[in-house]
Amino acid sequence: MPNHTQLFIDGEFVDAADGRTFDTHDPSDGSTIASVARAGREDVQRAVAAARRAVDEGPWATMSVRDRSKILARMGELMQDRQGELSDIEARDAGHTLRMANLFTVPLGVYHWQYLVEAAAKLEYTQPVPATNFPAPAWTFVEKEPYGVCAGIIPWNFPFIMAVWKAASALATGNAMVLKPSPYTPLSALELAALGQEAGLPKGVLNVVPGTGPIAGEALVTDPRVDKVSFTGSTGIGRRIMQLASGTIKKVTLELGGKSANIILDDADLDIAVPGALWATYLHQGQICHSGTRCFVPAALYDELTARMVELAEGLRVGVATDFESDMGPLIDRRQLDTVQRYVQIGHEEGAKLLTGGGVPDGLPEGGHYFEPTLFGEVDNSMKIAQEEIFGPVLSVIRYESVEDAIRMANDSIYGLAGAVWSRDIPRAIALGKRLRTGTVWINDYHLISAAAPFGGYKQSGIGRELGGWGLEEYLQTKYMHVDQTPSKEQKFWFQVLGL
Repeated sequence: MPNHTQLFIDGEFVDAADGRTFDTHDPSDGSTIASVARAGREDVQRAVAAARRAVDEGPWATMSVRDRSKILARMGELMQDRQGELSDIEARDAGHTLRMANLFTVPLGVYHWQYLVEAAAKLEYTQPVPATNFPAPAWTFVEKEPYGVCAGIIPWNFPFIMAVWKAASALATGNAMVLKPSPYTPLSALELAALGQEAGLPKGVLNVVPGTGPIAGEALVTDPRVDKVSFTGSTGIGRRIMQLASGTIKKVTLELGGKSANIILDDADLDIAVPGALWATYLHQGQICHSGTRCFVPAALYDELTARMVELAEGLRVGVATDFESDMGPLIDRRQLDTVQRYVQIGHEEGAKLLTGGGVPDGLPEGGHYFEPTLFGEVDNSMKIAQEEIFGPVLSVIRYESVEDAIRMANDSIYGLAGAVWSRDIPRAIALGKRLRTGTVWINDYHLISAAAPFGGYKQSGIGRELGGWGLEEYLQTKYMHVDQTPSKEQKFWFQVLGL
């Protein structure tokens, strides 16, 4: 575990101005991992000022793309060298199973950092504009420029990956960032700051201020010196951020909630589709915005599919996150456990049939927040458990009579983050995927996010995109440059219009 439990502001680890701290806990047993400095409004203001100096006066503002990339590439090398430490942090602070952290989340975060840094170095920051001779001949081009100071506000479910997505994209395109991790999971973001310090990142370029949303988060979003806000979290908080950012007309990108549809067609390979549907829901205990928590199955296959799902779900091992044999770990805290239990009760009251799970497993540490992989059948798409984001290991199975019914129900949601189609007929699956109103569609798989591809949502699942060139462009402003080519005053367009 890192011992960086202070704030990171202007290149140094410092205490909060008011001396306040909070404890971060291991969700596997409730034990305290560390006491962490808690950022208040004054601390956020100091961090923003440091970021402002870095882009307005410091070396980051004048550094070449090549030199910037060298420092960021060194950070990526340090991350790669310390994947074991980072995995341990994610397991103990965020409840990732050690197997998931070692094999999936930390290697993915490291790769995404390396990819984004390299991709940003290859962007065309000066781009030609097609020539026109009206109203007058000119040489015209576009400059892609950093916004300046960016605020990154990240959730507790994937703290390392989310810190990478925000910081790599902002810094690689020449911005400075103030990163606010969740107070539930601050440690990996603070470790990222330490790696930046070791790699030689100039002061103020990356600042990390763990704190609460109503205090630290709102101070960031409303500060007029912040040029852009990037937020990942719930749709409700996303609405609040849009309202607050509107006061200074900030650039805002939002990656919000989801209730993603997972459609199994009648020609799917069930040996892949059935475990794939559980993978879509139960990865990280369902605490993923794009989890495939609505599984649509053909009516003729309903009994077979649900029986196979129950058998596989009951074979999953729920256990302590640091046990490499655990398939599923704990939920993040008691509050989230209470939320999941409340939705299970709602499912009962709405008339859904509990097929398996629905309770707290026995034999695990009392201070942990564990829940069984849960499967509801006989779910109507209008039920709350099918419409509202639970953020837990609860899968709703919904039968459909025709593919048209499946598409209609899949799109009947305020969300549109992701979804999947399972079929042996790839052209058929792609045609169906094109009709889903969602930002990502997987065919015969789930959860595979590419560093090179855009990720984001339709409808109330967000605005803008992360990753790939599309995500990097979100951190760049567009400036049009016009160089007049007319040789004399008489040939100027304004001379002909006004006679000046």
